[in-house]
Amino acid sequence: MKNIKVLGTGCPTCKQLEKLVRQAVEETSTDATIEKVEEIQDIIAYNVMSTPALVIDEEVRTSGRVPSLDEIKQLVSS
Repeated sequence: MKNIKVLGTGCPTCKQLEKLVRQAVEETSTDATIEKVEEIQDIIAYNVMSTPALVIDEEVRTSGRVPSLDEIKQLVSS
């Protein structure tokens, strides 16, 4: 099972990334848990300088942008 985290303080782009991640996981039938991380100290722990960020299995995969649905699908299913 994949552990997916969306890092962001609740801004519109962070919410958009979370929505796309949930859609990608559903459409690819990926077995995953999705967690929204909003505490700034927790975000800083990942050395992320800009949000939103996508963390998969404790590895930062994207930061500072909202990837396309297709890109997210590739990331969550690989």
